[in-house]
Amino acid sequence: MIHKYKLNGYNIVLDVHSGGVHVVDELTYDMLDNVAPPFEDECPENVVTKLQRFYEKEDILSCYEEIKELYNEKILFSPDDYEKFAKLSVAAPVKAMCLLVAMDCNLRCDYCFAGTGDYCMGRKVMSFDVGKQALDFLLENSGTREHLEVDFFGGEPLMNWKVVKQLVEYGREREKEYNKKFRFTITTNGTLLTEDKMDFINKEMSNVVMSIDGRKEVNDRMRHRLDGSSVYDKIVPSYLELAKRRNFKDYYVRGTFTKNNLDFAEDVFHLRELGFDQISVEPVVGEATEPYAITEKDLPKVFMEYERLADMLIENDRKGKHFNFFHFMLDLDQGPCAIKRLRGCGCGNEYVAVTPDGDIYPCHQFVGMDDYRMGNILTGEFDKEMKKKFASTHIYNKEDCKNCWAKFYCSGGCNANNYEYMGDIFTSHKLSCEIEKKRLECAIMIKAAQAMGDI
Repeated sequence: MIHKYKLNGYNIVLDVHSGGVHVVDELTYDMLDNVAPPFEDECPENVVTKLQRFYEKEDILSCYEEIKELYNEKILFSPDDYEKFAKLSVAAPVKAMCLLVAMDCNLRCDYCFAGTGDYCMGRKVMSFDVGKQALDFLLENSGTREHLEVDFFGGEPLMNWKVVKQLVEYGREREKEYNKKFRFTITTNGTLLTEDKMDFINKEMSNVVMSIDGRKEVNDRMRHRLDGSSVYDKIVPSYLELAKRRNFKDYYVRGTFTKNNLDFAEDVFHLRELGFDQISVEPVVGEATEPYAITEKDLPKVFMEYERLADMLIENDRKGKHFNFFHFMLDLDQGPCAIKRLRGCGCGNEYVAVTPDGDIYPCHQFVGMDDYRMGNILTGEFDKEMKKKFASTHIYNKEDCKNCWAKFYCSGGCNANNYEYMGDIFTSHKLSCEIEKKRLECAIMIKAAQAMGDI
C-alpha cells in the first residue's frame, strides 16, 4: 500500500507498511497513478501511450523499471508485516493511571469534555486513602513493568494540592518496596500556581501540561472563571516562570482550537512569541450542534491552516528559531513498537483512570459512562473481560482502519471519541480521522524538507 500527495512543492510517496518516505519527480508520481503490483516484465503499452503525451518514452520505460525494482526489493508496495503482531495484542499489565484527584474546577471552559470539571457526577475531591489504594492497585497490577506513570488530573488537580503531595510521598516510599519507579505528571489550568507548588512540581513531576488556548481573546472566549472573567493575564506569567524553572524542559503548553479560531496557526505562534517552545494546539471534539464545534464544512479551512502552519514552521526553522509543535513531531526512523502502532494509547488495558470514589474507567474521557465502569479499587472489582476487549481494539479489528494509509500513526484513533461520537469503540470517528491524516501529511512533508536539506 502506498499513499501519495503533493504539498509545498514536494511529490511525496509513503510506503505504508515499511514506513519509507520517497520524494519523487513528476514522472514517477504520475506513473504510480497507472501501475501497481503485480508488475509485468515491461511497462504496459497503454501506460506508455498515456504518459507519452507528457514524457519521453525512454524516460517512461526507465521509470517503470525503477519502480519495479523498488517493489522487488520490498521498498515500495511492501507487504504488511504487522498484522501478525495483532495476535500479541492481549491483556497486559497496567502501567499507567490517571488519578482524578479533583473532580472539580475553578474555571468554566465552554468546551470542557468533563462537564466543567465534575464529569456530571457531582463535585468532589479524592481522599488520601483512596489515592493510596489507587497507587497500590497500580503497583500490584503492573506485573514486571518497572516504570509506572501517574498523571494528576481533574478538573483542576491543584484544588487538592495537599493530597497530591501526600500521594507523591507515598508513591516514593512504595516504589522502593516494589523495585519500581513512578513517573508523576500533572495537568493544570495554572490559576492556582504558586512558587511552592512550582518548586514541588519541578522536583517531582516528570512532565507538566499547562492549559492555554493561545491569544488572549481566543483563550478568554472559551476558558474563563465562573463569573466569566479573564484568566490569561494570571496564567501566562505563572506558566513562563514554571517553564523557566524547568529550564524549558519536560513540559508543554496545550491548547484547543474551535470554530471560533480556525486561524489557529496564529495561536501557535503567539505561544511561541511568549517564550514557550513545546506547544500543542489541537482541535476541539464536540457535538456538531455546539456553536464552537468543528464540522465537516470546516475541514477545508482546517486543512489549509495546517498547511500554512507547516510552512511557517519550516520558515521559522530556516531562521534558526526551531520549536516543537506536538502534532508535527514524527519519528520516521524508529517510531513506537509494533503493538503501540496497532492499538495506540492502551486505554482500558495498560492505562486506567480512577475517580475520587475509587471507580475505575478505561481512561479519563470514559469517566461517567456507566457502560464502561471497570470496577472499583475499594471493593476489589476489576472487569478483566472489559480489559481484554480494550486489548483487542487494534487497527485490524477496526474496519475503517485496516486499509487506511495512516493506520500505523494514529493507531485507530481515540477509543473514547469513537464511542462518544460513533457509538462503538471499534468504529473510528470520521472527523478526527480526516484531521489526523492532514496533520500527518504536513508532518511527513516537514521531514521530507529536512531530508532534502531545505531546512
